Amino acid sequence: MFGRKKKNPPQAVLEIPAPLSGKIIPLEQVPDEAFSSKAMGEGIAVEPDAGKVFAPFAGKIAHIMEKSKHAVLLEHASGAQILIHVGVNTVSLKGEGFTAHVNNGDKVEKGQLLLEFDIPAIQQAGYPVITPVIVPNGQESVNKVEVVSEIANPQQETVIRIYF
Repeated sequence: MFGRKKKNPPQAVLEIPAPLSGKIIPLEQVPDEAFSSKAMGEGIAVEPDAGKVFAPFAGKIAHIMEKSKHAVLLEHASGAQILIHVGVNTVSLKGEGFTAHVNNGDKVEKGQLLLEFDIPAIQQAGYPVITPVIVPNGQESVNKVEVVSEIANPQQETVIRIYF
């Protein structure tokens, strides 16, 4: 009415830095179809150069694989969740080569150490250490996921943006 355009409310955006250091790899190159087909969600993968996973934002541990310690689901205050899954088929290692520094329900700060993993031990066992970092499908509050960087410097460059 009267020539005014209705303004769309600004979108909320969560910028997520890499939770571990290394080379960013497109999800399509992960040797696991659940990730490479993006059936589980959108995101990146990291070929890690160090065996440490850090919290990319303050939040809580929604779920950690307690026995295998190979994956963690981290929830932001907005309700958005990310899954950090160290390696492919590493659940088969039953926790060997992994150390969890958090438990289910723990509150964590940005930059806090979540997991450690032994890259040579995992590789010697015959498993790739490529680590998918995804925004799992099915989150009602998430409108769009954007991959924005090819650099993986923990806590520095944004690698994923979540739009609400």
